[in-house]
Amino acid sequence: MSMVMNAPSMNDATDPLSGEENVLDVVGVGFGPSNLGLAIAIEEYNAVHPDSRAISAQFVESQQQFGWHTGMLIPGTTMQISFLKDLATQRNVRSRYSFLNYLTERGRLTEFINHQTFFPTRLEFHDYLSWAASTVEATVHYGTRAVAVRDEGDHLAVDVVNGTDRTTLHARSVVLAGGLHAQLPDGVDESVRQFHNHQLLTRLAELPELTHRRFVVVGAGQSAAEVADHLHGTYPDAEVHGVFAKYGYSPADDSPYANRVFDPIAVDDFYAADEPVRRRLLDYHRSTNYSCVDLPLIEELYTREYAERVSGKRRLFFHGASGVSNAEETGSGVRVTVEHHPTRTTEVLDCDAVIYATGFTPMPLDAIVGDLVADGLTPGVDRDYRLQTTREIPGAIYLQGGTEHTHGLTSSLLSNIAVRSGEIVEAIVRENALAR
Repeated sequence: MSMVMNAPSMNDATDPLSGEENVLDVVGVGFGPSNLGLAIAIEEYNAVHPDSRAISAQFVESQQQFGWHTGMLIPGTTMQISFLKDLATQRNVRSRYSFLNYLTERGRLTEFINHQTFFPTRLEFHDYLSWAASTVEATVHYGTRAVAVRDEGDHLAVDVVNGTDRTTLHARSVVLAGGLHAQLPDGVDESVRQFHNHQLLTRLAELPELTHRRFVVVGAGQSAAEVADHLHGTYPDAEVHGVFAKYGYSPADDSPYANRVFDPIAVDDFYAADEPVRRRLLDYHRSTNYSCVDLPLIEELYTREYAERVSGKRRLFFHGASGVSNAEETGSGVRVTVEHHPTRTTEVLDCDAVIYATGFTPMPLDAIVGDLVADGLTPGVDRDYRLQTTREIPGAIYLQGGTEHTHGLTSSLLSNIAVRSGEIVEAIVRENALAR
């Protein structure tokens, strides 16, 4: 079972966060799906190797408990990848951490088979991830934030903060899986009425009383469409306005051949390719992941909008080829100016909230590793996900995420977690053998 550490004592020499006498093999920064997959791979490696070769590992996670995009666990929304691309199956088909074993332990295997789908709901997949996080044999320090990774001469040091306590973990290898950071448009300050979609459910519960009965959703991807759909269904007397630079939502390409871009072997191809080839591959296959929407949802929203046109009772509006040129908060809401790009005409909407489904950015590496990466440059990354540092260091830093430029589209996605985790474990074992 996972060992959960929420409030380490700085004075307890036996506490794993306070002693400096032990150098761990691995410190994992972040405990979302990526490092959860790593913890599973480490447990399964240790189970088949003698104690003397077992990998010692601990993880730090800033959240107080495990959670994966909880603000977007909209009822009814489904995963966009097969359940077979879970935390373990593609690395170890016999793993107890497979989605199928989760279903067995939950008593739903037969019912899921009868459901005849490869795509569970997001709520169910989150329950699977939470089940795995509570089952895996790993020490996780929740409520703890890593603030720096340093060179300690003969090993690496990870400075961590829990509340007012600050201490250091020591390791031969560090695996950074800090996840993605919400991106808001320039000039937008997050507030109770303007927020990123990843906080949707939490923020909606905190909204002041609705005065205008109107929402604006900015963005053209799957999340934007899901937010518009959820708002339209949840607030039956409110208007929902979608604003995007395209003329409409573009369908996601999830066809079998296009999905090969997410195959494990595609990572080898991408890494071996010259930079112009990499750029072309990313451009060719952007419609598999970026600013695209599942076709059934597009059709449902269009059908709903058209039915409202027929009835004359409009609540659902889409402003294509448009953008928000200004969003000014007032005492009762937000006054949004929507500009139609081709004609430069504008429309002003007084709304209760603006939800920005405007994507994410990778964790800024220099904020945690300092001058171990060159300032302002895209870092080099080895095939085994080891960060290329500006100087030789006593250990290795591995990245789970932020490697799209070297490893392709699977860098920050669930699709390749199982295989990537296994590759990083193999690299850690090699590193440990060299160190010893």
